[in-house]
Amino acid sequence: MQVWVEVHVFEEFIMAKNIYVGNLSYSVGSGDLESLFSQFGDVSRAQVIQHRDTGRSKGFGFVEMDDEESAAKAIEELNGSE
Repeated sequence: MQVWVEVHVFEEFIMAKNIYVGNLSYSVGSGDLESLFSQFGDVSRAQVIQHRDTGRSKGFGFVEMDDEESAAKAIEELNGSE
C-alpha cells in the first residue's frame, strides 16, 4: 500500500497531538492510518473523513497520538512519504 502523507499538527489542550493527514488514496481506511502511525507510538484515535452521503473517503483524515515525542517522530518519518 502506498500512501502520500501530508501532515499538519494541531495541539490540543490535553497535550495530545492531533495530526492532519492529507492526500490519502481513497482506498485507505481508518485502520490503515492507525497501523501506519502505531509504528511510532500509541494511537488514541485514527479517522479517515468520509463523505456523509456516499461513505467514500474524502482523501484526508486525522490521527491523535498521546505522546508528543511519538507524534514528532511519526511526522518526521511520514511527512511527504508515499
